[in-house]
Amino acid sequence: MSSALSQLREMTTVVADTGDVDAIRALKPVDCTTNPSIVLKALQSPAFEALVAREIAAGRKAGKSALAIADALAVGVGTELAALVPGRVSTEVDANLSFDTAASVTKARAIIKAYEANGVGRDRILIKLASTWEGIRAAEVLQAEGIDCNLTLLFCQAQAMACAEAGVFLISPFVGRITDWYSAKAGGAKFAPEEDPGVLSVRGIYDYYKSNGIKTVVMGASFRNVGQIKALSGCDRLTISPALLNELEAEVAALPRALDPAKASGVARVSLDEKAFRWALNGDAMATEKLAEGIRLFDVDHQKLLKMIADRLAG
Repeated sequence: MSSALSQLREMTTVVADTGDVDAIRALKPVDCTTNPSIVLKALQSPAFEALVAREIAAGRKAGKSALAIADALAVGVGTELAALVPGRVSTEVDANLSFDTAASVTKARAIIKAYEANGVGRDRILIKLASTWEGIRAAEVLQAEGIDCNLTLLFCQAQAMACAEAGVFLISPFVGRITDWYSAKAGGAKFAPEEDPGVLSVRGIYDYYKSNGIKTVVMGASFRNVGQIKALSGCDRLTISPALLNELEAEVAALPRALDPAKASGVARVSLDEKAFRWALNGDAMATEKLAEGIRLFDVDHQKLLKMIADRLAG
């Protein structure tokens, strides 16, 4: 019998939730997904020291700002990762633009232009945007221009519905962070996979999409344990950390399919305007809190990256 990871790959596209070059070479995922935290960690590793030194030197010579150098470094990391995977590399728009549609579109276009200058076509890149109303509207504009988007920090069905209406290429519902919230509210309670709030959220979104022939890819993210991953086997894509990928590779046991488009319940499609979207999001305390927290945390790591660059420039 093959490993649980091999069986998972037969029904789900496996994505590596890491910027670790060695891990990607070893695990051979189809895609890579990054965020500011992953980029910051990657740039602090020896594998990217030459890239950091080169961009800092070039930036100093050209009089670039720390922000401009940070953008070049993020694309530099993505370019390296694109050489290691056959599929897509996600690159995130700055978290502090999460409520600015026009600025998000401008930054996304600049990211794509920078990748193309590095020889990486837009068909290899996914632009990551927070699943705010403004982020979803930015994605709608970009999708119309042939720039595929990955809507991240997604915690509820209202966000997923709005993404579907915008024609978004892919969404990343955050399993583990949903579970964390409910666990904290229940005094640290543990959930079996079939009762896990994060798992149930993704299953509901998957069922809604498949019931209505929605082409947007569902990619479960932010896993805390392999039980959550197994409970979503058959999902379009799953982005998984190297530690959990290794656990799945080491496990030899039958892995049944949990999600199947042929078994969709037939739930009706819903169209949300801005008022309905904001009201639904506001009514979900978990989604509201985790979306805001996620934006703040991504911005914290982005600011750490800017400080690292500023310190290097000063040195």
